[in-house]
Parts: sequence; structure tokens; C-alpha cells
Amino acid sequence: MDENKFSFENEEYRRTYWHTCSHILAQAVKRLYPEVKLAIGPSIDNGFYYDMDSPFPFTPEIMENIEGEMRKICKEKLKLERFELPRDEAIKFMEEKEEPYKVELINDLPEDAHISFYRQGEFTDLCAGPHLDSTGRVKGNAIKLTACNSAYWRGDSNRQTLQRIYGVAFPKKDELDAYLQRIEEAKRRDHRKLGKELGLFMLTEEGPGFPFFLPKGMVLKNTLIDYWREVHKRYGYVEVSTPMILNRQLWETSGHWFHYKQNMYTTLIDGEDFAIKPMNCPGGMLVYKSEPHSYRDLPLRVGELGVVHRHELSGALHGLFRVRCFTQDDAHIFMTWDQMKDEIKNVVRLFDEVYSLFQLPYEIELSTMPEDHMGDEKDWEFAQETLKEAITEMGKSYVINEGDGAFYGPKLDFHLQDSLGRTWQCGTIQLDMQLPERFELEYTGADGEKHRPVMIHRVVFGSIERFIGVITEHYAGAFPVWLSPVQVKVMPITDRTADYAKEVAAKLEAIGVRVETDLRNEKIGYKIREAQMQKIPYMLVVGDREAEAGAVAVRTRAGVDMGAMPFEDFAAKITQEIKDRVNN
Repeated sequence: MDENKFSFENEEYRRTYWHTCSHILAQAVKRLYPEVKLAIGPSIDNGFYYDMDSPFPFTPEIMENIEGEMRKICKEKLKLERFELPRDEAIKFMEEKEEPYKVELINDLPEDAHISFYRQGEFTDLCAGPHLDSTGRVKGNAIKLTACNSAYWRGDSNRQTLQRIYGVAFPKKDELDAYLQRIEEAKRRDHRKLGKELGLFMLTEEGPGFPFFLPKGMVLKNTLIDYWREVHKRYGYVEVSTPMILNRQLWETSGHWFHYKQNMYTTLIDGEDFAIKPMNCPGGMLVYKSEPHSYRDLPLRVGELGVVHRHELSGALHGLFRVRCFTQDDAHIFMTWDQMKDEIKNVVRLFDEVYSLFQLPYEIELSTMPEDHMGDEKDWEFAQETLKEAITEMGKSYVINEGDGAFYGPKLDFHLQDSLGRTWQCGTIQLDMQLPERFELEYTGADGEKHRPVMIHRVVFGSIERFIGVITEHYAGAFPVWLSPVQVKVMPITDRTADYAKEVAAKLEAIGVRVETDLRNEKIGYKIREAQMQKIPYMLVVGDREAEAGAVAVRTRAGVDMGAMPFEDFAAKITQEIKDRVNN
């Protein structure tokens, strides 16, 4: 690497830095606790980890000791030296060090593999590299071990359970401090925590991976769905609903029975195999086939908010981000080849409108033809070039993800950035040249002959449930007024104005505002603080003066006292904000 690339802006350098940190971590553990056996220690997207087999748990106190030893190793400025050994010598070397996991890794390497090691001081590890040239390149005061979790050896639940120590490091202490502050803020915004506090959803042992939406959560979910329907109608989509359970023959035709069955829930009905749908696409094919089509019908844009089920391993479940049951906001666009570019642009315009509303900027990734692709390479080339041209002509940039397209076609993935700078892959545009072939879809062309349409799969939210998790953390639970489950809370100062509070609430409800009243015999300051904790956008305080004047005293959840205003003025203000979907 050139000197000018020694920056965390350079992903290669950043990963090399963190990879070296993982070796420093392993060396520190072996110095302090030589009985611990080492497994693997890679860099990852946000730091590094090392899996270890330890006879004792890594407590917070032990983690502090390890951190301290890592700082010492950095100060020692140990040179990292790479060397190779023949297979037999490499195995003997690790057997003498009593590192059984390393021996297994070596045994599993190809016969012609170059078996390389890195030495730093008294410590040597099996590793392909690369690494920094010295432990002194790592700033010891900018290292932090962040967590310790259990992990299965080689991801196999039947193998040994190991302990995985996570860490992160930066070239400067203030960069570490800023990172740790973001982590703390992320914990505060955790959608699982906020979902419980705000009464949005719950997760139970009786249904792991199957979220329960509570009344306020259903308001949020339905408001998103209402918006989805509104925007799709404007962009020329029709909506359908396909069955949740379909027979084995359908899934064999689509290819899912052979390639995805381990993730599908199956059942027997009248002695025949059926599957609960893991995706909506095959049902969408049957909808298209249900009637003949002409070129005049195309493009045909068909949307579906379909509930799908996928078997995820219990260890992978995570709040609303990884569940076993979710609502996929699918759409399938059936078109001719020469309509492809315009349809891609139409989808991107729709994505622009939706993501802009939620203030979620995005980056686009183009995934190209994989090795195990199906279909003619010329068709793939045409599809990939069309995707590139459509994006470029719209003035947008993209990065190439070489060889990571679906087996049936290339795709565009949209990576959204939230208020903490984290990215989430939500929207996808996937071109599919194979399912129309498998299901023998046809349309009659202008020449009177039968032709095969090409198809786009696309999602905007991806999963309604996951998107709710994303925006809950993006807004820290303080949803824009149009999206908030409760938009206004009315609070009388005394019992004398309780009837006026009810009257105000009834008027707001009549014009479509979601409103609650707090008629409890509590101090008004307590009521206001509680409403703020519930992230309610507006609080209306009503006392004797407000009741006499037909007014309301308006406060916001941010603590702003807007003073008294006529009820009609507030009603006009909030209804306009809801109508305009103001992002406040």
C-alpha cells in the first residue's frame, strides 16, 4: 500500500488495521490466559473479533485486563513477520502450541495451499494476512473491546461453543470516542427497546420470530400501508392478493422446492405437499397467467402486500430486523424488452419519492451476472447495460457488485442511510428473465405472434416490519406527525376543564387527527413529561382561560412552548402538516 493510502477512508487499509488488532487481541489473551485456545479472528465491517475456547467466561473485568495488555503490545512496537511452512510442519507447529482449532483449519486447506503465518514477538498465528508492519502502528489508547458473545465453531450448532470477543480501533482517540458515542445513541434508539416503551409491538417465547403488533403499532403499520397504496396508485400499479399456502407443484415450477426448501414451512393437505409461501413471486405468475395479454396491456405493474414466512435460525432472529413472518411489499412488472429502461426509471422515481419523504438518502449497487446464472449471456449483457443506462441517464451514480446478481437476472440494491449514518439495504430492483420462461408467460405482440415478457421484481420498504424497525431507530421513536400513532394529547389543568378537553379531542378526532386525552388527577408538569416520553408530537394544555377563549396552549415533544392559540388555528396547522406529511 502506498503511504497516501494509510487512511481509514481506504477500506483496504481499514480492514488491514482491524485485522492486525485481532492478532494483538489474541496475543494479549495468550499472554494473560495461556490455557485459552484460539479459533479465528477476522476483521469485519465495523471492527474485528476473535473466537476463543476458554474454560472461563470473559467477564467485564477480564476484558479490561485484555484491553490493558493490548495497549502494552502496541507500545512494544513488535514487528509482524510473515513466513510459510509445508503442510506437515505447519500441523506439527500448531500441535506443539496445543492449538487444535488451527490444526483443523490447516487440515482443511487445499493440498497446494500456501500455509502462511504471522509472527509478532513471542506470538505466532496461522493467517493469510495482510497486516500492518508493526503493532506500533495501532494506537493503544484508541482500542475498545465492545462485547463478548457465544459463537459456534465454524457456524455449526453441533460443534463446540466458543466465546467471541468483539473490538474496534481507530487511528485517533477522538475518533474512537465519537464512535462510542454513536454506539450509545444507537442503543438509546434500539427499536426493540422503543417498541416496548411506545407500545408498538412485542416478541414472545411462544412465537419466536413472529412479532405481535399492538394497537399503536398497527396504526403505524397501517399508515405506512395506506401511503404505499396511495403512491403506487399514482405510479400506475394495480394491487392483488395471492394465497399464503400453495402446492408443491407450483414451488417445483418456480425452483424454490429444490433450492429454498430448507427455509420453507411445509404441510400436508389431503395427502399432498403444500408450502407456506416464502415469497410472493410464484403467485404473481399465476395471476398473470389467469388471462391472455396483448402488447397493449404492457407494461403491467402488479403490487402485493403479501405475508410471507421463512425459517430463520433462532440465533439469527433480531427484533423486527430478522423475523420469520413479515409483509413483503412486492411488485412484479411484466413488460417487453424495449420497455425495460423506462420501467426501471419509473421504479427509481417512485423510490426517490418514498425515501425522500423519510429523509433517507441512498446509494445504489449494481449486482452483475453470477457464475451459476441461468439464461443466455447476451440477454444478461443487455439487461445489465439497460440498468446502467437507466441509472446514468437519471444523473445517479452506482457501484458495481461483481457477480452477486440473482441466478435469474441482475439487480439494483438501494442502501439507505439513517440519521446515525448507518446503512440499510431496503429497496431492490431485480430483472428476471427466467420465471417468465419457467411459467411459460406470454403476450400477443403487434405481429400477432406469441412472445415472452421480461419481468421486474421490486420492493420499496423490503419488509414492512423491518422498515418499521429502521425508521423507529432513524427517528428515535419521534415519528413525524403524519406517522405518529398518537398525534395530539389533550390535558386539562384541573377537573373544571375536563369537559372542554373532551370537546377539543372530539373536534380533532372528527377531522381525522389521532388524539388522546389525559384526564388523570395529576400535576400538569407530570402529564407533559409523560407525553414527551411517549414521543407525542403535540400536547394541548387547557385551563380556565383556554376554555373561555376557545383556545389551546400548545407544547411540542421537543419542549417548545408555542403559547396559546385559537383552536381553529391549531386544527388548521396540524391538518396541513398531516396532509403535507411534514417531516418534523
